[in-house]
Amino acid sequence: MLRDAMTDLKAWKDKGQRKPLLLRGARQTGKTWLLKEFGRSEFDSLAYVDLLASSRAREVFNRDFDIPRIVSALSVESGTKIEAGKTLIVLDEIQEAPRALTALKYFCQDAPDYHVAAAGSYLGIAKHEGVSFPVGKVNMLSLEPMSFLEFLDATEEGAAAEALRERGAAGIDPALFGKMEQLLREYLFVGGMPEAVGSFVAERDYSAVREVHNEILDAYDLDFSKHAPARILERMRLVWEGLPAQLAKESKKFVYGAVRPGGRARDFKESIQWLADYGAVRRVSRVSALRVPLLAYRDEGAFKLFCVDVGLLGALSHLQPSVLLEGSRLFTEFRGALTEQYVCQQLVACGMQPAYWSSDTGRAEVDFAVELDGEPVPIEVKAAENLQSKSLKVARDRFELKRCVRASLSGYRDEGWLANIPLWAIASLGSSA
Repeated sequence: MLRDAMTDLKAWKDKGQRKPLLLRGARQTGKTWLLKEFGRSEFDSLAYVDLLASSRAREVFNRDFDIPRIVSALSVESGTKIEAGKTLIVLDEIQEAPRALTALKYFCQDAPDYHVAAAGSYLGIAKHEGVSFPVGKVNMLSLEPMSFLEFLDATEEGAAAEALRERGAAGIDPALFGKMEQLLREYLFVGGMPEAVGSFVAERDYSAVREVHNEILDAYDLDFSKHAPARILERMRLVWEGLPAQLAKESKKFVYGAVRPGGRARDFKESIQWLADYGAVRRVSRVSALRVPLLAYRDEGAFKLFCVDVGLLGALSHLQPSVLLEGSRLFTEFRGALTEQYVCQQLVACGMQPAYWSSDTGRAEVDFAVELDGEPVPIEVKAAENLQSKSLKVARDRFELKRCVRASLSGYRDEGWLANIPLWAIASLGSSA
């Protein structure tokens, strides 16, 4: 599968001041595959070491940080002759060997000619107490689930993906809008987890895709049981399993009392943070003003909580494949929650940090806000046919905004202060708005 992150990896390879690379991401987002493919396609050889599977490999880092010794041992463990500048060294599941994480500092200082790439989960990398993180000694890259554009590439719709990347919605002939909506419906169900996308490409069987989703959810739950403190495990599961209900509310602001009657922030704060550290959920904060930098106006007490992937959210919701056949119903299912989840996911995949804005009275709210070209841009998501944009008008007038965006199933059009971008083209926001 084509992944946009491959471009970032190639740029890292050719950097003059290159440091060891740390590729982070939630479980099942394709980190291992990506690094192996990168090694096979861009280097003479690949020295792959799985630190979860091999106790011998973990022991390599427990003695000292002598890089020649470590390289020699990794060469034996991987069965590959390691040559500086020609071999990609991949340390997978690096969170299982905390001292391997520290060793990246010494690769950076003492042996910068080696190409070293490590992969690990968000949580595992963040949670090791007493271990020195190589601050300033690594290049960081995060891998998200596959975006809609990557999904198009994988499903042999690469021409459409390329047109969207180059020209946004204007690159798609209006005669193809119906096809683009159908492809988007498929993505809303399948999502961006590579294994689910691979199953869909191979079989075109939505039931088989849902089985993959459920297997991933089971793996997540096992990880929760294995790694989370026992005192918060039940509350974590309440938050995780209650995501669909939270997003089905008219106002998608997270409400603790909806998780458990009488629930308060202090009851669930740690559980939510743990899920965010794991990468299973994404917290989108409210901002009190649409001014830059947006994060300077963040309201820590109000936020929305989204799932890592729209396909997994559908599986958590027990959404049936039959809904795909019912026109636009998928976009409006449980108050458009899948549609907002999709938009959030695409914004993050584009490297943006979405927030949302609501007035102090609560009478006006815009679903997302991002920074583009140094300006705050509010985004309203419309899953239904009603395209009124009252809250956007309020936001525009209050903060004297230059541009606003509405994402809907309608075609692209520029109304001066407001640009309507088709949902299937939201990833091209920067060039369309």
